[in-house]
Amino acid sequence: MIRVLIVDDHPVVRDGLRGVLTAEPDLAVVGEAGDGAEALARIADASAAEPVDVVLMDLRMPVMGGVEAIKELRRNGSGPRVLVLTTFDTDRDVLPAIEAGATGYLLKDTPREELLRAVRAAHRGEAVLSPAVAGRLMGQVRSPAEESLSARELEVLQLVAGGATNREAARRLFISEATIKTHLLHIYAKLDVRDRASAVSAAYRRGLLTA
Repeated sequence: MIRVLIVDDHPVVRDGLRGVLTAEPDLAVVGEAGDGAEALARIADASAAEPVDVVLMDLRMPVMGGVEAIKELRRNGSGPRVLVLTTFDTDRDVLPAIEAGATGYLLKDTPREELLRAVRAAHRGEAVLSPAVAGRLMGQVRSPAEESLSARELEVLQLVAGGATNREAARRLFISEATIKTHLLHIYAKLDVRDRASAVSAAYRRGLLTA
């Protein structure tokens, strides 16, 4: 018997999942939780004789989200496999969950039979990904790594962000205007932009510059 804990902040969703899972002879729902913190407490309280095997985990929940809960489970060395079941498939949701230690990642529009197969596969320790999520991860693998800016390029970009002209930046860094222009060309290429404003915007977005 595979013992499942359902973690979702919507009672209607939990009820639906319970109905799907308990209809299977090899699956048992041993508890529910409305957020990550409650899930951790329920797992900790589970008896050694009947531990939780698989956690169906939503991501965006009050009190404690799914990613934080997954990290805490792994930090504590807790045993349940975590199968994320959520409506979100953006990079800022998928990658942190996988990196935190989720065994699988499914979307809530996953067909019933696929969900059941995924729970059983997660119990076996097999990675399970919805097609959309798998596509995102493949895109991350295939995309070239972002080139980092050199210390000097960051200095130039910081001055540009502060409104300095090429002449002013050159004077403050004790280099020629031509060298400033060369640095800017390198910056544009590394950030995949075409002008100063776009370079500054991209740098703030990537955390290279801070306000």
